[in-house]
Amino acid sequence: MENSARLYAELPRAVSRGQITAHYQPQFDVDSGEIVAVETLARWTHPKFGAVAPSLFIPLAEDLGLIDELGDHMIGLGCDAARDWQRRGRAIEVAVNVSALQLADPDFARRLLRAVEQHQLSPRLLTIEVTESAEIIDVSVVAERLDWLRSVGVTISVDDFGTGHSSVEQVLDLRATELKIDQSLVRDESAAARTLLAAVVTFAHDKGLRVVAEGVETESQLMRVRELRCDRAQGYLLGHPVEKTEIDRMLQAHDR
Repeated sequence: MENSARLYAELPRAVSRGQITAHYQPQFDVDSGEIVAVETLARWTHPKFGAVAPSLFIPLAEDLGLIDELGDHMIGLGCDAARDWQRRGRAIEVAVNVSALQLADPDFARRLLRAVEQHQLSPRLLTIEVTESAEIIDVSVVAERLDWLRSVGVTISVDDFGTGHSSVEQVLDLRATELKIDQSLVRDESAAARTLLAAVVTFAHDKGLRVVAEGVETESQLMRVRELRCDRAQGYLLGHPVEKTEIDRMLQAHDR
């Protein structure tokens, strides 16, 4: 309880103190095996408690009304990384997680595009992943904001498809351009899960959506998502969330 109270009190200053950093988990093109994107993931290193789990401090940020500040910070870090790769001739797309609470802010889209412009980054290198931490209340209003972002090239992705608030209706209502299949479906080895996974991929491709399989941890899972024609794969088999320098190393190793 004491630790929780201290985290609650100190999170509001964690960004300004440089304690919130980014790790990046690579996404691979299923056919070529090349790194084509990364997901930007927030990490809080507390001076006393060390690494604080995102599952703890992200809900805490939402509860404290800090999710916009934290989200803008992570967008900036993602844009920093993408700009560096872009300058090196690498078109590595960067995905950032965006909650329903962030999307409810009328100023969100403008701030995001301002960050893209300030970093002189192509909007096509940025993906926003709509997470399921809370239900989107006014879908039509949010869809209009996402339309604006999509019109300039930002990819709109629905995260964790198959769980929680993620549904076919949400994908259609938000006019998403990418679908991330939840790891629970990817890891389920049953015949029923394979049938469902195949149906999801077919549905997404019929709607013109790119499909990313999350949580790939075994060779058999990778083989299955490849056979079912998922476009991209992400998971511990392929790469853990790491600092940017490690992604740089992986990219350099691929060039050799």
